[in-house]
Amino acid sequence: MVARGGWETGPVWNPDVYLAFADDRGRPFVDLIARIGAEHPRRVVDLGCGPGNLTAELARRWPDAVIEAWDSSPEMVEAARDRGIDARVGDVRDWTPQPDTDVVVSNATLHWVPNHSALLVRWARALGSGSWIAMQVPGNFDAPSHRVVRQLARSDRWEEPLREVMFRDDAVSDPLVYAELLADAGCAVDAWETTYIHRLTGKHPVLEWISGTALRPVRGLLNDAQWEQFRADLIPMLDAAYPRRADGTTFFPFRRIFVVAQVS
Repeated sequence: MVARGGWETGPVWNPDVYLAFADDRGRPFVDLIARIGAEHPRRVVDLGCGPGNLTAELARRWPDAVIEAWDSSPEMVEAARDRGIDARVGDVRDWTPQPDTDVVVSNATLHWVPNHSALLVRWARALGSGSWIAMQVPGNFDAPSHRVVRQLARSDRWEEPLREVMFRDDAVSDPLVYAELLADAGCAVDAWETTYIHRLTGKHPVLEWISGTALRPVRGLLNDAQWEQFRADLIPMLDAAYPRRADGTTFFPFRRIFVVAQVS
């Protein structure tokens, strides 16, 4: 879901809220970069670097590479710089590869970018032979966590203040679509999907998870009191969809889509 006016529309990104589930959010990144076959890349680019905790993994894997990091959020870039990452504020749609770019990684970012398929093709055509593109996006837009948000946002109470939020069902494509797209652009492609079963703790962990990501466009249109009321209205809906287990934990299934492509 996005607010009208652009993928970056909404309140500032909060690195602390985002990092509340750092281990769970980071696992797909580790699985993604494990499939990149580059041995001695000259330049590795992280598009949508967030607070830089995962960008640091790129630097550890390829210590001799120049690490280039972009994010549209000044708050996230500041957090990345605090970790020693030479990050810059920028829109991934404006990025073009330097001649020495050998690896491009975009983790949990492109679903915010309309028509990102065209970006992938553009990157593939601009990169040199042997370069790598690796991207991961959530594929859970029809999950209960998103369905109940759409249901509540379209209720009589919330329809007017949230009228500008667009609930897209085409934010991402299936792995086959990306595979065919990049194969037609001249790449060797590895594409797959995985559903992670996250074991969460806390009183309302699914609400806290989506508050830092999927609910950002909603937060951007509500004042503080409305935001707290919207979250309160969501609690019984999410608790019914994701019941707490007898041991106090909550299982949160999360489908993700992966593509790793090497330019021919």
